[in-house]
Amino acid sequence: MKTFIIAAITADGFIGRDNSHFADWSGGEDKKVFVRLTREAGVMIMGSRTLATIGRALPGRRTIVYTRNPASVPIEGVEATDEPPATLLKRLEEEGAPAVAICGGASIYDLFLRAKQVDELYLTITPHLFGKGLSLFTDTLDVSLSLLESTPLADSSILLHYTVAK
Repeated sequence: MKTFIIAAITADGFIGRDNSHFADWSGGEDKKVFVRLTREAGVMIMGSRTLATIGRALPGRRTIVYTRNPASVPIEGVEATDEPPATLLKRLEEEGAPAVAICGGASIYDLFLRAKQVDELYLTITPHLFGKGLSLFTDTLDVSLSLLESTPLADSSILLHYTVAK
């Protein structure tokens, strides 16, 4: 089962201005990439703040949200968990999930990467500068990537597809 991070970042490396900033700045082409990749995966994992920016389960995908209090997620079609990443992914694989998209935010990206549970990254680099904001990860990392593909998108963005060295 393939597990990948999917994110849109500004040219200066931010995923948002703050914790509640929805990625409405990433453009229509990025949205199409997000829909395609998350539907292909079939399962999306995100944190509770990312879910709050979306506000609902997305059609055609299983939505799992990380929270310290799983009983606090009353959104129909959204599963809540506090399982360690390896445990959750093992369960999903046993349930037949073909792939899993890790959809944010920074603490969830960090959690799965540090647990060595990420195979690939899809990063859309957008033509925006925030100057400051939320970084893709929450702390210092030392992870090597290999570029698999770079795809220019119609709105002056570029999709970078990496594999994670393990």
